[in-house]
Amino acid sequence: MRLKTKIHLLTTLLMLVILVATNSGIYFLYEKLADNTEEKQLQQRADELSTALSQLDEQSNLQQVLRAYMPTDGAVYIYDGEQLKMKVQTTLNMPDVPYITYDMPVIWTDGTVVQVELMQSMEEVANMMGLLKIILVVVTLVAMIPIFLASLALSNLILQPLERLSQTMKKSAETGTYEKIEILDKNRDELTEISYTFNGMMEKLEQHYQKQQQFVSNASHELKTPITVIESYAKLLLRRGFDNKEVAQESLQAIVNESAHMHEMVLQLLDLAKNKEQLAVHYVQLELNPLLKKAASQMQQAYHRSFIVDTEMPKYIYSDEKIVKQLLFILLDNARKYSDGEVQLRATETPSHVLITIQDFGIGIPEAHIPHLFERFYRVAEDRNRKTGGTGLGLAIAQELADQLAITIEVKSIVGKGSSFTLHVPKEEQ
Repeated sequence: MRLKTKIHLLTTLLMLVILVATNSGIYFLYEKLADNTEEKQLQQRADELSTALSQLDEQSNLQQVLRAYMPTDGAVYIYDGEQLKMKVQTTLNMPDVPYITYDMPVIWTDGTVVQVELMQSMEEVANMMGLLKIILVVVTLVAMIPIFLASLALSNLILQPLERLSQTMKKSAETGTYEKIEILDKNRDELTEISYTFNGMMEKLEQHYQKQQQFVSNASHELKTPITVIESYAKLLLRRGFDNKEVAQESLQAIVNESAHMHEMVLQLLDLAKNKEQLAVHYVQLELNPLLKKAASQMQQAYHRSFIVDTEMPKYIYSDEKIVKQLLFILLDNARKYSDGEVQLRATETPSHVLITIQDFGIGIPEAHIPHLFERFYRVAEDRNRKTGGTGLGLAIAQELADQLAITIEVKSIVGKGSSFTLHVPKEEQ
């Protein structure tokens, strides 16, 4: 059964049940009130009759008195023990119609105690209840017409956006494109919000797909170069390497270099994939000076370069030590690759952030390239990374790590004078 039919049937049946329950309640309540009213009126008549009989003597016209207090369309029966002593009734045959009775003991004119029974016809009440029943049934049937039409309109209102969503998804699957829903209703209700959410999701999917295609294309191109170099030198080694020691040395060195380059690239690609999984972040209070000095010392020992740490700086930062160290190593290594002199580390603070700056005095970066530095495999110049041994992935990994800690990276550079990368580290956990 289609969802539209389910909504239509369920809403109609629910309203029918509500109407039947409401009208049934009205019917039984009115019936109860009518019965109670008739019973009270009959009891009042009986009390009046009892008072009148107590004031009569044997010469009184009993028939006339009884008729005066007899219920309309009713009867009065007087019993002396089990024996009927007197009765007064209308022409209506009481056993054939619904009725109510009221019994009471009364002192008769001769001083004896008799039982007086009053009977009241309920035919008029029964007729009224029958008429009320017909009215309620007609009202229920008439009310179901707008309810039926309203349930149709409701199901259409709910399902039209969903049907457009389904058609758009089918079209996307058939064409392989990222189709979006045309939003006709500008009111931001829940159904329209679904359309906006779907369009936003499709935009993100399209962006991720394009980035993935670009990433695969770039990765294929970058991996293809070292593989081609290795293959070429391996063939050269097979042809002439066994007879020429210099050729063999050159070939083996090139193979080692390109293998190391490819190995570094694969490791960095894995790092990028890992970072996308949202690393577990453990915020702790870190002493800033020892942290920077240790990172600088390790870089200095590894590359025999001068990494100078400014002694005047804020005392603490609040972040994840492991991720911060990895981020610092990437930026320090990047500064080392593109400069020949010393690299400086300094830190300052604002009311909300600690600013850690890595400054080199190398070749610098043209301003037009700065917005693209953190894109994967981006090249400032075609031969820049290959000459320095870079893969074009380091700064992309740095951006991923910074995002994990809500750190922003600010880049400033002057061509021929050097570049600075500043980390804006929040003072409190984000």
